[in-house]
Amino acid sequence: MNNFHDLDIIRQSARDFAETYIRPMVMKWDEDQIFPVELFKKLGEQGFMGILVPEKYNGSGLTYQEYITILDEISKVCGSIGLSLAAHNSLCTNHILSFANEVQKEKYLPKLATGEWIGAWGLTETGSGSDAGGLTTVAKKDGDYYVLNGSKNFITHAISSNVAVVIARTGEKGDSHGMTAFIIEKETEGFSAGKKENKLGMRASETACLFFDNCRIHKNQVIGNECEGFIQALKLLDGGRISIAALSLGIARGAYECALKYANEREQFNQKIFDFQSVGFKLAEMATKIEAAELLTRQAGVMKDRGEKVTKMSAMAKLFASETAVEVSNESVQIFGGYGFTKDFPAEKFFRDAKLCTIGEGTSSIQKMVISREIKKDAL
Repeated sequence: MNNFHDLDIIRQSARDFAETYIRPMVMKWDEDQIFPVELFKKLGEQGFMGILVPEKYNGSGLTYQEYITILDEISKVCGSIGLSLAAHNSLCTNHILSFANEVQKEKYLPKLATGEWIGAWGLTETGSGSDAGGLTTVAKKDGDYYVLNGSKNFITHAISSNVAVVIARTGEKGDSHGMTAFIIEKETEGFSAGKKENKLGMRASETACLFFDNCRIHKNQVIGNECEGFIQALKLLDGGRISIAALSLGIARGAYECALKYANEREQFNQKIFDFQSVGFKLAEMATKIEAAELLTRQAGVMKDRGEKVTKMSAMAKLFASETAVEVSNESVQIFGGYGFTKDFPAEKFFRDAKLCTIGEGTSSIQKMVISREIKKDAL
């Protein structure tokens, strides 16, 4: 599926799902910080938990264009669900799809792609956020096993996941070739999760720590070869940035659409507030930035589908789309005025959720660093 007609079908399918199963529960899940595990089973039945996974592994076998479209529509209704869907698809599942051996793929991908299992991905640590090379979680060889000790921080689905892909140090600290990726199942002895983080936004997307206490992992659970984990992670994050760009796009679109609707309904001084130039101009800028964000995100997706290097383009898409989400959601609250500051209207939730988009998969400063490095290479 890769033409506009097919994308329209995919978009309508995702839109109908979001309106039926997500919108009625959005604020309940947000207020109570509920991670709706059963919803992700339904997403699996819809084919949305293995969007990029080939059909031979029970996936949907779609491209990044469909992936962007689905994330856009889901995130337009709830950023939390969009974030969890992105993390499951682009991190844990895609790591196994991209780098695991055939035995591992056949064992894990069908469960992940159908939503039978939920996946987590562990790279970030308390002392090494963007500085992934500073990992302190260690995996020491012991015969046919590795013994893991340490912890991971800010892990999506840390508590509810059935399996996690975890990067641990098997070499010297600071050596990018000194880290290894492991597939770890939930019931593994010495593997546990911490308490759920109480967050500003994205409250229905579960975030917690992962802990490893003499956790023994068989060598068959290594993805690829020993010491390739960090290199795999860097390649994976190129696609991860496209995920966050699509998530940001959806949040921005949701914030814009609710503000547009309100501006066409709210009257002041005997006219719709949309007709006041200050409001109309805000909406014009919001619409323009959303269009630009989508074009960047779509271009990154096209390049990814072609197998081209997307480091620069995905970073540009993530940078622009995430900052657009923050700007548009901020203006949406402003258009709602005092009502935008209440939970009776949707603007405040978009405002809270949007901020994570400039942090997840690397801050805006990190994206600028990546882009500047790439354009320097292009100039030489």
